[in-house]
Amino acid sequence: MIQDVLLELSTGFLKTIEIFFFTLLGALPLGLLISFGSMSKIKPIKAVVSCFVWIIRGTPLMLQLIVIYFGPGLLFGNNIWGNKMEGRFLAVLVAFIINYSCYFSEIYRGGIESIPIGQYEAGEVLGLSKSQIFFKIVLLQVVKRIVPPMGNEIITLIKDTSLARVIAVVEIIYAGERFIKSSGIIWPLFLTGVFYLVFCGIVTILLKRFEKRLSYFR
Repeated sequence: MIQDVLLELSTGFLKTIEIFFFTLLGALPLGLLISFGSMSKIKPIKAVVSCFVWIIRGTPLMLQLIVIYFGPGLLFGNNIWGNKMEGRFLAVLVAFIINYSCYFSEIYRGGIESIPIGQYEAGEVLGLSKSQIFFKIVLLQVVKRIVPPMGNEIITLIKDTSLARVIAVVEIIYAGERFIKSSGIIWPLFLTGVFYLVFCGIVTILLKRFEKRLSYFR
């Protein structure tokens, strides 16, 4: 029984890791692009992007998962995701990437706007272009400033992966719940907490080490 439980939970945990990894892979760069939109000097673009971020950050991720997966089928009569696990997993990634990119965009925006205007002026005096100023001067300082708040969101993402079970994606919590229904035992569900604690612990250590390496611009 123990071996069966560990095998099932390990399979679900791998799916949890996949959701976590691919969400970061998509949300980190997309969040930066969205932050540029929210800071745009073109008012219509800034208004649209800011409104979109407000909607995503103001509604639950669970609701967004349901809307993204079931919405197309209910509105257009065609479930673009299909009924297979691959489609459900793709819908989860789309929902998670959109959600977390909006949260990351606000962190990026706060970091970029915290850089003194003198840094930009110094770059211009040196004859650097706007892109060179951003990537060689501003971005290095922004990264150092956003690591702590970004780390908090990344830890939250680990725990939010459990919401994937809302549309029947078999992550670790879903795997643990199966034993309640099939065998009438609850301890596998509590064991999932150990997996999360270990995962969060490893990520926390990595984030702290990364933060220590950013010892420039003190």
